[in-house]
Amino acid sequence: MLAQANRTMGRIALLATLMVAATTALADAQTYSAEQRRLCTGDAFRLCSSAIPNVEEVTACMRKQKANLSSGCKAAFDKPGSSRP
Repeated sequence: MLAQANRTMGRIALLATLMVAATTALADAQTYSAEQRRLCTGDAFRLCSSAIPNVEEVTACMRKQKANLSSGCKAAFDKPGSSRP
């Protein structure tokens, strides 16, 4: 029982760390707007988690995965003047 609780806590800690790293990395990237971060963070975790926290790798992955992006994320990047995916 204790081992299972430790594994669960470890998974929660890992997820929290990934979320903080991704949020920080995306917040530091001046080319991402607040709207793009809001609409695309879930896609970044779902499609490109192995690239987190490297913003350039996440961006490249998102470009490769463009067909699989959520409709909101696609719309954010399809706006005129957007340079991302």
